Amino acid sequence: QVQLVESGGGLVQPGGSLRLSCVASGSFFSISTMGWYRQAPGKQRELVATIFGGGQTDYTDSVKGRFTISRDNAKNTVYLQMNSLKYEDTAVYYCNAFTRPTMSEYWGQGTQVTVSS
Repeated sequence: QVQLVESGGGLVQPGGSLRLSCVASGSFFSISTMGWYRQAPGKQRELVATIFGGGQTDYTDSVKGRFTISRDNAKNTVYLQMNSLKYEDTAVYYCNAFTRPTMSEYWGQGTQVTVSS
């Protein structure tokens, strides 16, 4: 089994920054793609950012230029640096990962990010 544990959420003012972390642990050979999703109240869960095994990244348009996804393979950790936060970034943020060799998909429990003045 694999566990993903997120941290770093909280309350921040508009224009502020937060850094989310997600650590993977358990039984796997390595991690392939990792990503961050978010779900705001009353809305569907959406993909925010993805980082592939080779380090390539992809972002949803609404966060491009403000958010940066990165990973530390030695620590099985993915990060999401969020700058210039806006009210509409308020959501529960979930970590997602695919593990090798089975390419099984796992989810974290979520961490709340609230942007409010």
